Amino acid sequence: MSDSTPTPEQPTPPPAYSAAPAQPLSPESDKTAAMWAHIGGIVGFLPSLIIWLILKDRGPRTNVEAKEALNWQITWELVYIAGIIVNTIIGFTPLWFLGILIGFVLFALWVVNIIFSIMGGVRVNAGGSYRYPVNFRFIK
Repeated sequence: MSDSTPTPEQPTPPPAYSAAPAQPLSPESDKTAAMWAHIGGIVGFLPSLIIWLILKDRGPRTNVEAKEALNWQITWELVYIAGIIVNTIIGFTPLWFLGILIGFVLFALWVVNIIFSIMGGVRVNAGGSYRYPVNFRFIK
């Protein structure tokens, strides 16, 4: 075959289709998602994490509030787990009775998490913003 001989055209691959970019959230949906990011903290960090990962680019309020709620949940979980570890270690020492006191403190921390999560959800639903009193900013 010489260079001047035409060759059959290579078939062109079909165009690659992708999903359309997600539409921005309406202001009401943005506020609702941000509220649920806070209230979801009652059951742990997963609701805040899921809401932040899925909706952070679709709503500015959801991005800020879900990030705040997620940072609080991470902070709270670390403190709670540390308390459980300390309580377990103390339970095997002659100071085991301090474990009862630490157990009450852990219960109080659990109640504080519920209260702060509800306060955050209510404040955001009312149109404001909520910042937890003690919160390490793991996610900037």
